Amino acid sequence: MDLAKKIGILANAAKYDVSCATSGSKRKNSSGGLGNALSAGICHSFADDGRCISLLKVLFTNQCIYDCAYCINRRSNDVPRAAFTVDELVDLTINFYRRNYIEGLFLSSGVVVSPDHTMERLVNIAKKLRLEHKFNGYIHLKAIPGASPELLNEAGLYADRMSVNIEIPTDSGLKFLAPEKDHASIIHPMLYIKDRIVSNKEERRIFRKAPSYTPGGQSTQVIVGATSESDSDILHLASGLYKGASLKRVYYSGYLPTNAYDKRLPAVSAPPLKRENRLYQADWLLRFYHFDVDELVDTLNPNLDLDIDPKAAYAIRHPEIFPVDVNKADYEQLLRVPGIGVRSAKLIVEARRYRRLDSDNLRKIGVVMRRAKYFLTCNELPSKALLSDYQPGTLKSLILHDAAIAKPQQLTLF
Repeated sequence: MDLAKKIGILANAAKYDVSCATSGSKRKNSSGGLGNALSAGICHSFADDGRCISLLKVLFTNQCIYDCAYCINRRSNDVPRAAFTVDELVDLTINFYRRNYIEGLFLSSGVVVSPDHTMERLVNIAKKLRLEHKFNGYIHLKAIPGASPELLNEAGLYADRMSVNIEIPTDSGLKFLAPEKDHASIIHPMLYIKDRIVSNKEERRIFRKAPSYTPGGQSTQVIVGATSESDSDILHLASGLYKGASLKRVYYSGYLPTNAYDKRLPAVSAPPLKRENRLYQADWLLRFYHFDVDELVDTLNPNLDLDIDPKAAYAIRHPEIFPVDVNKADYEQLLRVPGIGVRSAKLIVEARRYRRLDSDNLRKIGVVMRRAKYFLTCNELPSKALLSDYQPGTLKSLILHDAAIAKPQQLTLF
């Protein structure tokens, strides 16, 4: 098979993996080297400094020894198969970089022969890029579950970020759709990578020239909608991974109906994109707004509201907390007000040292008043913002109405 056909097959097969993003890596170029991983990230996304970054996102091979029901590359599927050699993928990355097509590499793979066999080839690609070609661009490697600790250790010395996809939120769900896999074999490499990152930080604190180990941390991916788990199950898993495995990101991928013939899979015509979006919003609240999972979902509401965002839904369910007085509330209380973000909450705390704030001040600070007006009080918003004046259903309707009015309309020529 010629190289162009391989690229077409293996780049297309890699589109289902969304667990890649800005690395946070600070790998600088050296004299005679090639590339620079400062603030590098995902293809056609934006890095921390605002730059749009592109990666070569590709599989080493789409051949696989596993027969996972949800995967297009499962063993029993009759799809075109291809595999790069180590040298082909190294040359491809270098040539694409020199033509300014990419700034880094996102490399995953199906499992061929064995986890160690596959992982060894991924490590060899990263090793050749770093040592032989002096490539200092961004490299994201998939850690293959079941690979030996020695290979995981070596991979982390050449990769900016690593990831192990957990795929299905519960062990029972994974066993149902992928009987050859289990959560333990996926969690184990996550914990190993976490421990190596921690120990490497200690090494670098003592020995300044010690090599970095996975400076961009690790991430994972969860498929949403392939099994019957609730949003509560998914968010409790994500929260546990953030705390226990120190993950940088958990990615949520709406289930794509790829293998409709398998009766174990749900009969859906399109991925649940709105649910996926709500999970990302809830994940953001967990990581940056100091929410707990049980504040967003509970036994009475195990799934997130698809009509309004999780923060507004939380506020409607807790009328005893709101409205919040912006001139008296502490930082944690301000973070829970819809329409107030992390930056605006900090600015409110700082600004009210000099004066009492009114709605004009809040707008200048960056508070979205059409969302916040029902949940806060200030100088000229004393009584009309009281939640006791509204029924929860009425308040939800008002929020949806305000959102519809604020939504930009498509302009027509005539």
